[in-house]
Amino acid sequence: MKQRTILHEASIKGTSLHTGEEVHLTVKPAAENHGIVFRRIDLYGKPEVRANVEHVTELVRSTTLSSGNAKVHTVEHVLSALSGLGIDNVLVELDASEPPILDGSAKQFVNLLLQAEPVEQTHERKYFVLKEPVCVSEGNRSIIALPYDGLKITCTSADDRGIHTQHLSLDIDPDIYAAQIAASRTFTIYEDIEELLKLGKIQGGSLDSAIVIKGDKILSKEPLRFKDEFVRHKILDIIGDISLLGMPIKAHIIAVRTGHALNAKLTLALHEKMVAAKEGKKPVKDAKKVVSPDAKALDIRQILDLLPHRYPFVMIDRVKEIISPEELIAMKNVTINEPYFMGHFPGHPVMPGVLQLEAMAQAAGILMLRRVSSEGKIAFFMSADKIKFRQAVVPGDQLEIHVKLTKSRGEKIGVAEGTCKVEGKVVSSAELMFTIVDAAEEV
Repeated sequence: MKQRTILHEASIKGTSLHTGEEVHLTVKPAAENHGIVFRRIDLYGKPEVRANVEHVTELVRSTTLSSGNAKVHTVEHVLSALSGLGIDNVLVELDASEPPILDGSAKQFVNLLLQAEPVEQTHERKYFVLKEPVCVSEGNRSIIALPYDGLKITCTSADDRGIHTQHLSLDIDPDIYAAQIAASRTFTIYEDIEELLKLGKIQGGSLDSAIVIKGDKILSKEPLRFKDEFVRHKILDIIGDISLLGMPIKAHIIAVRTGHALNAKLTLALHEKMVAAKEGKKPVKDAKKVVSPDAKALDIRQILDLLPHRYPFVMIDRVKEIISPEELIAMKNVTINEPYFMGHFPGHPVMPGVLQLEAMAQAAGILMLRRVSSEGKIAFFMSADKIKFRQAVVPGDQLEIHVKLTKSRGEKIGVAEGTCKVEGKVVSSAELMFTIVDAAEEV
């Protein structure tokens, strides 16, 4: 497939979302291998900023690019339209620091580019073909890229209350993008608006340019354009943010509750692999993950280094105290955001007892895994005995998990006694057996 640019320039004007400034934006043709470049014509010397993840400097509710003293804010919708339509080479001129928000989607940018008439160029388009999975996560948010012959995006979007959870999976091409993604509008939670205003954001925001979610109600100047418009807009943002890789990618991207910051982390990780591949270098593997024997406590990053579990099955938030190599106290904050509360039980949320057992097993697994490298290791829960559930655990509770290894057979089998407490009262207890195996080993 050939690279593409536009036949002639086209312009649009409007109000910027965060600064509230009036801005004119013009897209202009560019030569092969030029890429996407923003030019600030309102600044002395008309400085340019290349659309590349290495120039990302801010990710609070938008993506900001900087080069020298020149900044361009909220570029994701423009980049999404360009990438979605398969346009490789364009110069984007602005007379302010931020493109216009327009209706909060990429639809008008798509119309602008179609008006400018996309055309093929002489040079072949180069793709970054992913060879191995790449994953980044933060708490209950994650985004992973898997090898795939094309671009496919699978996304789950959910607000903190689980009221507007949406899921969608699409193979992306220019026709699909224009018809099913571009028109989806940005959205925000009503309770976040005041804080965003205090941060100096959304000065140009209104119901003309965004959807507002207030509880189970949706505030909008017009009906939803898609019944799952929120997740479609998340996909729109992913396409824009991933385009900062600097070339189109062939991958299947799977995202759960992602945002600009996590999209950028994935793009940066992909960029490092792309650069290493270009230079003929093998990516440097991470050093073996071993928690110091002297560690007295573990934060969530260290826990994720030890445990193979990821959202929604990480049942330990913090190791409060490592009393000895055989004993520790861990914490789990139980919030209404836990995905299992949607079905267990609607109107009467209760933490399943089996997940309390899982929390105890993970805490016991940490005691075993911290002795050796956790890389490529998994702690499998084998059996439980003497199980007792004494009190319901509900949203707002903080689970204190106390485990003590009572037996171990080398570095493979462990037996532990575990208790879960809430405000000093035992809510559950059990004797657990688990095994440590290689990730590739069958059990």
